[in-house]
Amino acid sequence: MSRGHVRDVVRTSAGRARLAGQAVARPVLVAALAATTLAVLSGCVTATVQEVREAGTGISADEAIVVLGRKHKTRGETETDFVDCVSRQVGGEDVGVMSEQAFVDATFPWFEPRTAPLDVRDFADVIAQPLLAERIREIGVRYLVWIEGSTVRSSETGTVNCTMVSGGIPACFGFLSWENDSNYEASVWDVEHGIHVGRLSSEAVGTSFIPALVVPIPIIARVRQSACKALSDQLRAFLSSEA
Repeated sequence: MSRGHVRDVVRTSAGRARLAGQAVARPVLVAALAATTLAVLSGCVTATVQEVREAGTGISADEAIVVLGRKHKTRGETETDFVDCVSRQVGGEDVGVMSEQAFVDATFPWFEPRTAPLDVRDFADVIAQPLLAERIREIGVRYLVWIEGSTVRSSETGTVNCTMVSGGIPACFGFLSWENDSNYEASVWDVEHGIHVGRLSSEAVGTSFIPALVVPIPIIARVRQSACKALSDQLRAFLSSEA
């Protein structure tokens, strides 16, 4: 199989910091605000998706896909909430989705944590088993999507210190920032034809920070959520397209 084409999609979202409520001078209200964290604000995130297609795709109304993630903790387990996020968001009127747990139960024991594939090569060997391939077709699954990757904190600077000031009022001072980096790759397999039809990679980078002048104000970059949305949108388009 030859590589068909590669496409890059870049999405940037900048959250706007908004302070809930109005500034007040009374110590009691200041203490209340300091004691409870304000609503989490959104930071800036840049998400990039790369697509490599190796064969045509298409899915009918009676076919479904399953999104699976690496299960071995010692070899870099893919976060369950990320797999669940992609599974939820990729589904729609044109793409039916079977849950990962329902699929694992239906194909026991092939994808149980103790026996699940460790990497893409193992995954290819597993789904090539005739009995498993037949079982997957029986339950109406056309495509398997295997996701590897994780979100990590790549850097952190600054500090925020909290203390009690006069009158027993809690207060925090300082500035803390950190960067999160999400990297995920989804390999797509066509069970009906027994071939690998392509892969999509999603990378999202964002900086979060907490300025604190009495009241800490978390401004959080939703990096993993952005990577999930970017990958889900591209995956839905990938599966629904014949090109």
